[in-house]
Amino acid sequence: MKKETFGEMIAKLRKDNGMTQAELADKMGVTDKAVSKWERDLSMPDTASLPRLAEIFGISVDELMEGKSAAKNSGKQDPKQLALLVMRAVALAMGVAVVALNTIGELEPKTAFSLLGIGLACIAINALAKEEH
Repeated sequence: MKKETFGEMIAKLRKDNGMTQAELADKMGVTDKAVSKWERDLSMPDTASLPRLAEIFGISVDELMEGKSAAKNSGKQDPKQLALLVMRAVALAMGVAVVALNTIGELEPKTAFSLLGIGLACIAINALAKEEH
């Protein structure tokens, strides 16, 4: 999976917020050519202007610098990543269920194998998906 550059993220946030380069430039007090250079990764905004940029996009400076905001602001999650997260949660839940039921003496061997099998299948799906990247 390709990591999004700072410039790509600025462009995405700007577009997600329905702004042109000129409108963002006006809010930032710079030229639209400066915004264009940021988005093409030819230059970066100076550090003193990062809080204002983050404020315009409704995110924290940390989110802006770490590139976490794209998914948050787009309102969409990557379905594949969400499915893999669910698989990990199911695997964990199956393991916890086996331990808890065994501890209270309410676990039949057949049920234990079924629960552990589901958990292992989920782990295998996650492992295979990671190999694809």
